[in-house]
Order: sequence, then structure tokens, then C-alpha cells
Amino acid sequence: MTRPVLPTRLAPTHPMPTRRQLFAGAALLAAPALLTLPRRAEAAAPLQEATGPVPFHRFMLGSYEVTTLLAGTRPLENPHETFGLNASAEEFAAAAEAAFVPADMSQNFFTPTLVNTGGQLVLFDTGLAPEGITAALNAAGYAPAQVDVVVLTHMHGDHIGGLANADSPLFANASYVAGQVEFDHWAAAGNEGFDGKVRPLAGQTRFIGDGDTAAPGITAILAPGHTPGHMAFRVESDGKSLILIADAANHFAFSIPHPDWEVRFDMDKAQAAETRRSLLGMIAADRLPFIGYHMPFPALGYLETAGEGFRFVPASYQQMLPGFG
Repeated sequence: MTRPVLPTRLAPTHPMPTRRQLFAGAALLAAPALLTLPRRAEAAAPLQEATGPVPFHRFMLGSYEVTTLLAGTRPLENPHETFGLNASAEEFAAAAEAAFVPADMSQNFFTPTLVNTGGQLVLFDTGLAPEGITAALNAAGYAPAQVDVVVLTHMHGDHIGGLANADSPLFANASYVAGQVEFDHWAAAGNEGFDGKVRPLAGQTRFIGDGDTAAPGITAILAPGHTPGHMAFRVESDGKSLILIADAANHFAFSIPHPDWEVRFDMDKAQAAETRRSLLGMIAADRLPFIGYHMPFPALGYLETAGEGFRFVPASYQQMLPGFG
């Protein structure tokens, strides 16, 4: 009897792994577990210095370009010695607490404003010193020689200090605009800052009064009390308005909520309070944006009536949207 022929055994499709391959596979399987093992701690990142505000803020008002310039900032100890002279210590502390700021220290800001009308570059006030306004202008992409008109809201040292270097005017190609009442007061006062910075420019200065035009679209508003001829200004372009209040109100937490509180540097304190209430009331009623020379930078905001005074509402994204104003 013939025995059946069995089929030849087929070679395996996948050859058996070698010893080396087995060890390699075991290592790969173990790899995820290795990733979960504690890693050696790296050195902590070094602390960086706290930053201050960028020294300029730019936005459009109609077809005008408006730039606030931080020409200087410094702390002020014991602000109750400057703001709210007729307020009690308890009232002052309560106002500071309501604004989330300390009662024993404040921060002063010095903020000239630059308006580019498309035809003229108009600068309002000049800060404490030439170095500060020059640095702020340069950061904003301008040079002092490009300024066409310098408007002085009043003639305290922190507004006229940047007018000139030791030997020459800083704004070599500019003309000047100032209030006649303000100039006449300081011309008779024997003031060193005025005599050194402003008086030499009298021949290049055009003097104006309440309601006069400082530059196209820019109208003077007499706002006395801080100084005899202190002026605010309305800037208008394409139906949009902005008020520059200068020093009519000097602190967002004290002067705005309490317009009747006396300020050390207001020369006529009763008149300054009357001006403050009237000017801030107009801004609040018309819901206008405003710039305050000493407001927290970028010094731009709104007002609403609150109690016996007003509440400062800092600008947020309004100027980024069409139709700002």
C-alpha cells in the first residue's frame, strides 16, 4: 500500500525575531514609562523689572490724529497735602479706598497732547523739561522740529518746562499760542520760569481769549481758577469732539469725584472749584471723551455724574472702533 505524500511545510511569513530585536522592542515599550519619571529641576527664570507705560498713545478723532505723550511721571508722598485740603483725613482716606489707591502715596503724570490735523502738527504744553518731551515725541515717531504750533494751556512750570534748552527754543520751527490773560499775569509776576522760557517767545506768540481758534478745529475755553487765564480746549473733526481739560481737574480719585475739594496749586480755589464743576458737568452731559494732563496715562476717558461729583471712566477700546468721539 502506497503511503500518501504530505505537503511540504511552509516557511513562516514573519521570521522569528532575533535576540537583539527582542531587547530593542522591550526598550521601546518601556519608553513611555521613562517619560513619566521625575525630571531634574531646571533653574528658575530670573525676575524681570516691572514695566511702566509706553510713552505715547495714538488714536483717531474724525480725520485728526491725536497722540498723548507721557513726558514724565513721578510719585507724590502725602497727596492729602496737595488734594482735598478742605477734606478731613477720614473723607480723604475713603475717597482713596473707593478708587483702589493708597491714601499716603499717589503717582503724578505729565501728559502733553499732540494733534496732527493733516495740515499742522499742534502740541499742547511741553512737560517739565526738554528731555522728557523730546523722548516722548521721538517714541511717537516725531521730532521737535516738526511741531508747527505750541499751545500753552497755562504757564505753570510743568507745562512750560520743555519749551527751551539752555540756549535755544526746542521747537525751532514752531509758532506759539497762549491766553492773553495768562501771559499778562505772569509777565507782571516776576517768575523765573516764565521769564526764562515764555517771555523770549512773545514775538512769535499769538494771544487768544475765550472762544478763539488756536488752530483749525481747535477752540479755546476759558477755565480760570487754577491760574488766572487757564484754558481748556475743544478739538473737533468730522463732527467728533474731544475736550482737553489741562489742569481743571488734577486727580482722578480726588478732584473728579469731589470737584469742591481744594487743590494746593489752584491759585483761586473757589473759582477753580466752580470751573471744575461746570467743565466736568458739560463733558458728562454731552458724553464727550476728554484728556486730563494729570490723569493716569494715557490720560483719556469719560465722565459720568455720581453723587455730588463725577466718576472717571478710563477709555478702553472705544478709540479702536469706527466713529470714536
